[in-house]
Amino acid sequence: MKYKTHGVCSQEINFEVEDNKLVQVQFVGGCSGNTQGVSRLVEGMDVDEAIKRLEGIQCGFRPTSCPDQLAQALKIYKETLS
Repeated sequence: MKYKTHGVCSQEINFEVEDNKLVQVQFVGGCSGNTQGVSRLVEGMDVDEAIKRLEGIQCGFRPTSCPDQLAQALKIYKETLS
C-alpha cells in the first residue's frame, strides 16, 4: 500500500502486510537514518501492535511524526479490509 504522508518531512510510506504482519516498510524522503530505523524495527511486527506503539508520537512541535504517520496509514489499511 502507498500512503501519502501529511505534516512530516517524508512524502510517502510504502508497506506490505502478510498475515497481519508488516513485511516491508519504506519511507520516501524524511530523515534517512530515522526512517530506516523505524522500518527495520516494525518489520515482522503485528499491525495492531505497530499502531499501538507508534500512534501519537510527535516530532518536535509538530502534532505528528513519521512513526505516527505509519500508524495512521496502518489504520487506513485496516479500514479497507472491513
